[in-house]
Amino acid sequence: MNHTDIETLAKNWVVDAASRPANPRVRQVVERLLGDLCKAIEDLDVTPTEFWSGVSYMAAAGAANELGLLAAGLGLERFLDIRADEAEARAGLTGGTPRTIEGPLYVAGAPETVGYARLDDGSELDRAEVLFMQGTVYDQHGRPLPGAKVEVWHANLLGNYSFFDRTQSDFHLRRTIVTDDQGRYQFRSIIPVGYGCPPDGTTQHLLNLLGRHGQRPAHIHFFVSAPDHRKLTTQINIDGDEYLWDDFAFASREGLVPPITRVTDAAQIDARRLKQPFASIDFDFRLHGATPSAPGTEVDRPRAAA
Repeated sequence: MNHTDIETLAKNWVVDAASRPANPRVRQVVERLLGDLCKAIEDLDVTPTEFWSGVSYMAAAGAANELGLLAAGLGLERFLDIRADEAEARAGLTGGTPRTIEGPLYVAGAPETVGYARLDDGSELDRAEVLFMQGTVYDQHGRPLPGAKVEVWHANLLGNYSFFDRTQSDFHLRRTIVTDDQGRYQFRSIIPVGYGCPPDGTTQHLLNLLGRHGQRPAHIHFFVSAPDHRKLTTQINIDGDEYLWDDFAFASREGLVPPITRVTDAAQIDARRLKQPFASIDFDFRLHGATPSAPGTEVDRPRAAA
C-alpha cells in the first residue's frame, strides 16, 4: 500500500461520514499521527505480534507512570525545547538563560521565603557536601528583578525526590525563593547526586533494547518567573559529574554548568556557622520580557501537588 492510500484511509477513519461536531485541532493531530503510524507499519513491515507488543508496552508504561520519563529519554521533551528556542529566535529574543527540560518530578506548593531559604532538613549532613548557591535575577536589559520567584528542587543523595519518595520529609529539597529588593536569591542545600531510570521499569527496558543507559548527571531544577516576563524552565548541572555531557534525557546545555568553588577558608566556614568546608555556586538568571510574538512559556501539563 502506498502512502497516498494510507493517508486516505486515515482520514476516513478519523472523519465521521455523518460530519458530527468535532474538535478540529484534535482531528488534525490524530489524523496525522494515525497516518504516520500506519506508514511506519507498512514501511517497516511491523508484524501483528510486534504491534501488540508495542500496545502492551505503552499500557505498562502508563500504568507505571513512566510516560513522562519515556518522553525525556526519547528526546521528545528536548525537542519541544528546541522548537521553543527557534520560536524565540524568530521573535528576536536572544541572550537569556538557556532553557532545558522540566522533567516529571516538580511538586507545586513548596514553602515560600524572601531572599534566602534552606532546602535540606539536615537528615543527610553526615555524608553530604553542603552547598550554598546564590545569584541575581535580571531582565533582558541587565536590570535586577526584585520580587521574582525562583522555584528550586533537586534529588537527595540516593537520587530520589521528596513526595515521590515518601521516606523524605515534606518538601525536602524544594523551596520557592522570592528575590529581595536587589533581585538576589540564595539557598543552602546539599550537592545532589545523579540518578537513573528505575532498573526494572519500562523506560529502562526500552533503553536496554536500544543499547542506551538511563543515567542523568547531578542537577538542580528551576522555574524562574516575574510579572511581565517570560517564565524560564531550566536546570544547572553539577560540574565534574560522570554523565555531565552524556545525559539520557539530553538536558545538558552550554551555559548551564556553572563552576563550583570549594571553600576551605576557616573564617568563611565559621561565618556560615559550619564546621567543615562547603561548596559554593554563583549563578544569575536572565529573563526575557513578555513578548506577544513568541509562544507562551506556561506549559499546561499534569504535575504533582502536595
